[in-house]
Amino acid sequence: MSLDAAAASLADHLLEQEFVEVLAHHDADGIAAASILCHAMFRAGGRFRLRIRSSITTADVPRNSSVLLCDFGSALPDLPDDVMVVDHHLPHFEGDYHVNPRLAGIDGDRNLSAAGAAYFVARRMGDNRDLAGLALLGILGDRQELEGPNRDISNEGIANGFITPRRGLRLPGRGLVEQLALAVNPYLPGLSGERDAVRALVTQVTDEDDVDCESLLSRIVLAAAPEASLSAIYGIWGTTYNLGREVIDEAANLAAVVDACGKAGSGDIGASLCLRSTYGLQEAWEITIRYRQAVITGIHGARRLDDRIALFEVTDGSVTSDVADALANDLVQDGPVFVIGQRGDHYSVSARCPPGVDLDLEALMRTIAETCGGRGGGHHRRAGALVGIDQVDRFRQELLEAVPA
Repeated sequence: MSLDAAAASLADHLLEQEFVEVLAHHDADGIAAASILCHAMFRAGGRFRLRIRSSITTADVPRNSSVLLCDFGSALPDLPDDVMVVDHHLPHFEGDYHVNPRLAGIDGDRNLSAAGAAYFVARRMGDNRDLAGLALLGILGDRQELEGPNRDISNEGIANGFITPRRGLRLPGRGLVEQLALAVNPYLPGLSGERDAVRALVTQVTDEDDVDCESLLSRIVLAAAPEASLSAIYGIWGTTYNLGREVIDEAANLAAVVDACGKAGSGDIGASLCLRSTYGLQEAWEITIRYRQAVITGIHGARRLDDRIALFEVTDGSVTSDVADALANDLVQDGPVFVIGQRGDHYSVSARCPPGVDLDLEALMRTIAETCGGRGGGHHRRAGALVGIDQVDRFRQELLEAVPA
């Protein structure tokens, strides 16, 4: 079935529901995907309850109600057939209402996120073209390319005046000091977490509030280049997007804030921003500052556990995903990166392939996690797992045996 046909089928089904239980993954992509569809349902007169979760199992799915899962669910083959899923992870669910770019031969790693898939559904539910800006959160949050359907969505938003592209720093934050000192995507060695060094740099390139951009970029590169990867350097400057309809008008800022709120356990606040409420805006920025500081602390304190493969441990399991992103993409690596950290009664594992490295991490994480009584999966080059505390040593040993030197 084509993506448009699957989107149309789910759109018609959603419009028939009086009330929908919506559960969404806690990152920017999942929260944006759910928010896009909640906008569309509300405008069509439907009712819903939205909840943000870090993960989902079949046992977590509510019974006796219509259920919509956003940015997770595809990996669960035993979901009830009537559950609705909008996702872009590798599909194992075979229900009738499943919108996933991979089922239509589209690269879900690079060319369409869950938020993008949700936008296709919303466009079939009414005139929801103004939600194109929210689809950008999936592209930015999941580090996707502006190619294929992603480019189509962006171009439609630009053509309709809801997205305005510009050139500038691609670092989230409210001012240069915050942008540089809290940079985690990309992470900038020598600047991220180094507020005094950042203030000194900003002073050197600022004259009566006028910033010398050429000097600024040169100094950032000089500070970061000894350790930073080429992709990190390229990620500093480029196309940015203004979102005329959203409560935070810069796309990278909105994506960073929503993502931080979700991963910090305040997904309701992140979702409220996507639903265009300004009530929690100040609190959302405060959460974002604390979360990004925690990520930088995790990067600085990551302890390498093995000399053969890049296996690291962090003390805060809530930041493994972003620490893994930074270690794999923004520092020079020659193999896959794995980051583990305790979170509650389990260990969270994040696995990443740096640019130029190809390993099927989805299959690897799923297989090893299941061997250890946990669960895992995700994308081909970006995946994760959850395992019990009593199984973490076994997981590490299985990983060491499975990953080629």
